[in-house]
Amino acid sequence: MRDAAPPPPPTHHYCATGIELEQSLNIALETGYRFFDTAIGYNNEPVIGKVLNEWISAGKVTREELFIITKLPCFGNRPEDVDTYIKQSLENLQLDYIDMYLIHLPVGLFKNGKTLYSDMELDKSTDHLKIWKKMEDQVINGRAKSIGLSNFNIKQTQRILDNCKIRPEGLQNENHLYLQSSEVVQFCKLNGIILIAYSTLGMKSFRELAGLSWNNKQLPEMLENDVLVKVAKKHGKTPAQALLKFLNQKEISVIPKSVTPDRIVENFQIFDFKLDTEDMNALRSLDNGEGGRIVQFTMIKNIADHPEYPF
Repeated sequence: MRDAAPPPPPTHHYCATGIELEQSLNIALETGYRFFDTAIGYNNEPVIGKVLNEWISAGKVTREELFIITKLPCFGNRPEDVDTYIKQSLENLQLDYIDMYLIHLPVGLFKNGKTLYSDMELDKSTDHLKIWKKMEDQVINGRAKSIGLSNFNIKQTQRILDNCKIRPEGLQNENHLYLQSSEVVQFCKLNGIILIAYSTLGMKSFRELAGLSWNNKQLPEMLENDVLVKVAKKHGKTPAQALLKFLNQKEISVIPKSVTPDRIVENFQIFDFKLDTEDMNALRSLDNGEGGRIVQFTMIKNIADHPEYPF
């Protein structure tokens, strides 16, 4: 996988469930999406598994054409729990293997029978190297084709690189117009790691639902940013398409989330135009660094007290 071009944008339905998700997945597959990102923590693996199995059984897609990412939950961030959770994901997804299995968060939690992250307790003994050894075992035993990380910072990722037998193939982090993380982008390129960006379009509906905001609350709504709107109009595209193309041209894989049929199709239509140097520089200038960060996992009580909190 290393040195290959990033896959096309997949769907990323971590809020949708049930019938709504089934309909969205069918539209996405019909549109041509073949890369799907999920996690135990999104509570949607069984629905995704059901739809994918229907498509494979009907001969409309082969397993080899699909690229599926799922993740070890933070409440499973202990070496003895890795086998349990990847087996659970494989059963949920009705698959024999995962294309890329990620450690979802560098922070560990004790579930203690709870379902809400806010009710779980920090496990401050999280040992990335011991967990990674068990992640490597998943490749050796065939449950995963590749393994990677999510929400890890450069220092944490470098430590894995310095001590691994099987290298991380992917790093899935928040990355968008206002949080461009150029150091992380460069780090991934230098180390042959595919950077997979989430929150690529600003997650407006999710932010409103969860009461989240950018660190810099003065930032305008991402898809309404005047500079982005101007670049999009120049190419006869929507702001969302221009933003996804911006990331795509930086060789960042994108996972935009949508359950709206028109937008699912729209998000896929980014391969018939190219942003020029002027466009790219204009959009690069909108980076707000840490001021642009949305996701800080504050739903986890006292998370900043964890020794592996990445921000």
